[in-house]
Formats: sequence, C-alpha cells, structure tokens
Amino acid sequence: MERTLILLKPDAVQRRLMGTLISRFEEKGLNFVAMKLLKITPELAKQHYAEHVEKGWYPTLENFITGGPVVAAVLEGLEAIQVVRDMLGATSGLKAAPGTIRGDFSSSRQMNLVHGSDGPDAADREIKLYFKPEEIVEGDLHLTPWLRAGDE
Repeated sequence: MERTLILLKPDAVQRRLMGTLISRFEEKGLNFVAMKLLKITPELAKQHYAEHVEKGWYPTLENFITGGPVVAAVLEGLEAIQVVRDMLGATSGLKAAPGTIRGDFSSSRQMNLVHGSDGPDAADREIKLYFKPEEIVEGDLHLTPWLRAGDE
C-alpha cells in the first residue's frame, strides 16, 4: 500500500468540482485516509514548492495557490502515487488526454485543478506538511476485498 497527497486547488474549489473529483478517486478504488479544507499561507506555499521559489514564475504560483481555499487529502492504495498522476494527466489541461481529470476539466497549465505528489519522497514530505500523524485514519474499508486480491 502506498500513500500520496492531493490538493484540490483553489480553481477546483471555486468551480465546485470537489465532489466530482473526489468521486473519481473513490471510483478508482483509492481510499481517503485524511482530508481537510484550508487556506494555504505564503509560508506553507514556500515550503510546499521549495524547489520553485527562486524561479521567475513562482510569485504567480504563490498568488494562485494562496488565493482561495484548497482541499488537502491523503489517498491510499496500490501504487497510489502513479495511479493518481495517471488520473490527473499532463500538467497542462490543453495537453492532457481526454478521460483524465485535467483533460476533462482544465484548459490551463497553472489552473490545473489538482496537485498530486510526484514520488514517494515528495509524498512523505508533503503529507507531513499538511497532516499530523493523528489526523490520518488507519484501517481498511470493508469493501477492500472487493477492490483487489488479498495477495496484491
């Protein structure tokens, strides 16, 4: 089992797509083990996007991500990081394939609705930025045996 962080970005919240996007992850069989609505501060944005802070376009990113509420969530499942990234599609909604979240709902590079961790190290770091250990709910859902074989 693997965990990843997703952020339903301000554009997803403002466009009232939260339920639709959450449903897509649930329908795929991923489990939500933590979730909260919050407003990202400039300080948190700098921690989250530390590798981009010195780039010329960072102020625009920070203004966007701090511009409205986001939903932060931890998803759990087999190969959850890659599954989520595949579901999201290419970073630019204009280049994302139909059937992906960004391909179906986005027409922008920056306003692309959802952030997903890009690897295990990033997922671990990002989950710790947004959630305390006691905020993550442990335990399998009763339907888990109907989503994957016991030896997966």
